[in-house]
Amino acid sequence: MRKNIMLRSISIILVIGMLTACSAESPRVHADFNADWTFHLGDETQAYAPDYDDSEWRTLNLPHDWSIELPFDRRSPTGTGGGALRGGVGWYRKTFELNSSDKNKQIFIDFDGVYMDSEVFLNGHSLGKRPFGYISFQYDMTPYLNFDEPNVIAVRVDNSMQPNSRWYSGSGIYRNVWLTKVNPVHVDLWGTYATTPSICDAHATVDKQTTVVNSAATDAAIELTSIIKDADGVVRTTQSTPVQVTAGGKQITKQELVITNPTRWTLDNPYLYTIHTEIKQDGKLVDTYETNIGVRYFRFDAQKGFFLNNEPIKIKGVCMHHDLGCLGTAINTRALERQLEILREMGVNGIRTSHNPPAPELLDLCDKMGFIVMDEAFDMWRKKKSLYDYSRFFNEWHVKDLTDLIVRDRNHPSVFLWSTGNEVLEQWTHADADTLTLEEANLILNAHRDASALHYEGEESGSMSFNSLLTQELSNIVRELDPTRPITAGNNESRPNNHLFRSNAIDVIGYNYQLRAYRNVPTNFPGKPFIATETTSALATRGYYKMPSDSVFIQPGNWRQASRDSILFCSSYDNNHVPWGSTHEDSWRFVKENDFVSGMYIWTGFDYIGEPTPYPWPARSSYFGIVDLAGFPKDAYYMYQSEWTDEPMVHLFPHWNWTPGDSIDMWAYYNNADEAELFINGKSQGVRSKPDDIYHVWWRVAYEPGTVKIVTRRAGQEVKTQEIHTAGEPAAIRLTPDRTQIHADGYDLSFVTVDIVDKDGNLCPNADNLVKFEVGGKAFVAGVDNGSQISMESFKASERKAFFGKCLVVLQNKDGKGGITLTATSDGLPASTVKLSAK
Repeated sequence: MRKNIMLRSISIILVIGMLTACSAESPRVHADFNADWTFHLGDETQAYAPDYDDSEWRTLNLPHDWSIELPFDRRSPTGTGGGALRGGVGWYRKTFELNSSDKNKQIFIDFDGVYMDSEVFLNGHSLGKRPFGYISFQYDMTPYLNFDEPNVIAVRVDNSMQPNSRWYSGSGIYRNVWLTKVNPVHVDLWGTYATTPSICDAHATVDKQTTVVNSAATDAAIELTSIIKDADGVVRTTQSTPVQVTAGGKQITKQELVITNPTRWTLDNPYLYTIHTEIKQDGKLVDTYETNIGVRYFRFDAQKGFFLNNEPIKIKGVCMHHDLGCLGTAINTRALERQLEILREMGVNGIRTSHNPPAPELLDLCDKMGFIVMDEAFDMWRKKKSLYDYSRFFNEWHVKDLTDLIVRDRNHPSVFLWSTGNEVLEQWTHADADTLTLEEANLILNAHRDASALHYEGEESGSMSFNSLLTQELSNIVRELDPTRPITAGNNESRPNNHLFRSNAIDVIGYNYQLRAYRNVPTNFPGKPFIATETTSALATRGYYKMPSDSVFIQPGNWRQASRDSILFCSSYDNNHVPWGSTHEDSWRFVKENDFVSGMYIWTGFDYIGEPTPYPWPARSSYFGIVDLAGFPKDAYYMYQSEWTDEPMVHLFPHWNWTPGDSIDMWAYYNNADEAELFINGKSQGVRSKPDDIYHVWWRVAYEPGTVKIVTRRAGQEVKTQEIHTAGEPAAIRLTPDRTQIHADGYDLSFVTVDIVDKDGNLCPNADNLVKFEVGGKAFVAGVDNGSQISMESFKASERKAFFGKCLVVLQNKDGKGGITLTATSDGLPASTVKLSAK
């Protein structure tokens, strides 16, 4: 027995030694560089200097959003549109060492995104500035590095010029940072580009181009090899090409590879291949690089809409801003994945990255999960919407920023559309276009309600306007870099005289709202495909219901009225929307019934921080989401689920806690059934069926405590039932983690739903108990929320009031593997505990 133990020990040592040797010989290192930064909120003019004393600064790990940690502030210059959370100037510093064995390497630092106007310093030298807060960028650190002694990287982030965003932007190094080490001859940043120009059942042709950099002082003769592997890691095809790369230059090499019997990338089976790129010089492997691709083809048709692999598919998408609720904008892969999982359960198959370049992790997830992405570049061009927005930098930076977006994202099979802009003011000509006030910008944004304020440059002569030429310039940049995908833009001006349309540079006509104008698209734009780039803007507060439900409430009727409303909630029946929008059912009806409409992207999938239309302070987050800020679905979620999924379902609402004798409107969404019958305490309230173009049934009933029940039937056979019971007084706290086991990686999360329930386990729909949280073991509270748009509670506290019976606590792994214990307490209720683990 002792001999066997010794042999096993030796084997383990040998394996570890082999892994270490392989790691040491790996020609490319792309390492997480997020740990152990110091941070200071405020401007320190000497903080770039390597000998600056930052010992009193806070130590933290990236990604980091400092604004989400601040208190809500009525006087914040961001305004409630920016979430009433302040920006400012912040500094980050990190000290690190490199071994002298790296002296012959090229060493880069990669930032996935910094909001905003950042400048990066290494050992006191400025590496560069990048104003756009959503773009990824890289700096070469090689000339300024020290070896076998400390290096100091410092980053100044300036988000002080406010307002600069129409929604909550966050502040700081809010996306991941990477350290990349390569040999002098290497694949360039985002240096591969693969397309599939020919696909059939027997084979798929992959055209690949690779950009190789030679930073050495002498020319390099290399062998470039591309190896395509399937999802199981099996090699499917290989091609090698000799390449000459001049000293200090770049060389683009094109290769054609063929995959036999390819598996296509579809929404139900988003199958990914990997192209493994190798560079050998003098027989030695000097670089490797991996690129995921999907084999698929698609088209947008002016009469029949969107086709993927020749199958007609209606795009059922949502617009998403980039914040992650109580986590702020600090990127977290699991938080993104949870959002996509919730949306997928609703039946969503499309994501619009409104209105900016997304985090790379979002596109990776969409590739793996099967979503149709509209990848958007800008919310504004030259003409500003906010006083200090990106228009300040557009003229100098738009070519670089747009180029980097396309080159970074063009290999993702989930990306089907490029959008060069959202509701840009260049749609129109305005007498004082370059000096618009915020009020004028808002007028133009809602121009369909006051078109008299606008006129068209060159309209009489028919000449090409500057705005049309700008549209062409942006489209030409995109087409030069990626001719395989069409270009669109989100337009809230539907008339053909829109300068973007007049440019003839938009491949797919995109409308934001303008529901009544959809029917004119085939006439106004013959031969052009059409997509509803942004729709609906319905308003809702989860758990709040405004009756009578067959009345539609349009808000804001005017801003003065909105400021007088005492209850800053919106009805969760589908009977509340903005003047330029529509109900969920009205929007979906037209998209569903008209083949020429390729699909829709609903505003929005989730609530987001900022833009709290229709209300002023203390409202500080949006009402537009189908899912609230905490990730709890609102009722409209189930309308889409009934229309967009095949799994039998029924959703009855609202709750059943009212005053006896109240007249209550009970709604239900269902599918796979002919009829629905409602019962109150066992007594039938009648049978209802959905007309062809209405997607819910409803009853107006007199409330009496007890049980309300719905039964759906098909051909007389029961399909689904649901019961709602009158809840008693709060008696317990129910904790439900979305996962009880998380990864011990320092990043992974568990989202724990907190329900206030009565003695029988029924949700108490009006409960607002303050719940306090204690965490033991390998996790900490990363955030708390409840979905309320007007709560002034901190997202980073260790307590939260329930909102209509529910709240959320998010746990994040810390310090590796081990057990986790969450305990929730509230005055008058017994403590509740749940156990998790990090492995």
